[in-house]
Amino acid sequence: MTIRAQVAGIGHYLPERVVPNAEFETKLDTSDEWIRTRSGIERRHFAAEGQTTSDLATRAANAALADAGLTAVDIDALIVATSTPDLTFPSAATMVQARLGMNQGFAFDIQAVCAGFVYGLSTANALIVSGQARRVMVIGAETFSRILDWNDRSTCVLFGDGAGALILEAGEGGNTKSDRGILAVDLHSDGQFRDLLYVDGGVSTNSIGHLRMEGKEVFRHAVEKLAATARTVMEKADITPEEVDWIVPHQANIRIINGTAKKLGLSMDHVIVTVQDHGNTSAASIPLALSVGKSEGKIAKGDLVITEAIGGGLAWGAVLLRW
Repeated sequence: MTIRAQVAGIGHYLPERVVPNAEFETKLDTSDEWIRTRSGIERRHFAAEGQTTSDLATRAANAALADAGLTAVDIDALIVATSTPDLTFPSAATMVQARLGMNQGFAFDIQAVCAGFVYGLSTANALIVSGQARRVMVIGAETFSRILDWNDRSTCVLFGDGAGALILEAGEGGNTKSDRGILAVDLHSDGQFRDLLYVDGGVSTNSIGHLRMEGKEVFRHAVEKLAATARTVMEKADITPEEVDWIVPHQANIRIINGTAKKLGLSMDHVIVTVQDHGNTSAASIPLALSVGKSEGKIAKGDLVITEAIGGGLAWGAVLLRW
């Protein structure tokens, strides 16, 4: 018998304010056509004034609990992947823990920018397989609208706010690729590329910064590294591309998503795409896309799913799981 971290439930939350591309036309030298052509984004959601990352995360967490038929007392550990926490400390995860009424277990944040949810899944998998926890909730939640430079048309039109939550629980498997649950993980980072995507401020520099990005270089690294990490998790699990039901990529840019699928030899019919509606929600983008894919009846029990992401650091990785 093998212990597998299996999906028990998923949910998401998007702020009420929807911001179409046209809203930027009055403020910047840009247009709806320019944004759509370069990114595939048509609209995104922005958090309301006073609405924080932990607020979004809590709403997504409650949706995931309802989907799983569980309550907060059933959760042993809670991980929030975010680059935009409410406070320097305590963690957003402990705030969500308190709001859920989860007085047991433990909670902590992970910061790997857009790759944060993949890193969170890997950590949750390790906790479950090692026996340290039976059920772990992993949340990706961001309020990236708080760190955007509204004069930089190359970045401020790309990002949005939102949260998605997924609950993993221990289940039995036969140590084969037919098992439900996480089958393989692949993680990487390379700090030499830190200047390609970063925020130019922080606590120890006593400054408040904005997001900065070298778009062309990030694009080049993204397609190459995302395809490579996806191939690696397939090889680890002895899976061929033909066996994969769904790729659920980080929703950063439709051209990156198309380019990665092409490198893997997969049709876009097997890719969950939500970037047009959400923009780049960083660590929240994969759980948002997973939740939307399930709610639309695309992702079903038994489906083989690859999630992959790359973000500032650079940090990247992939997780292969059977739903």
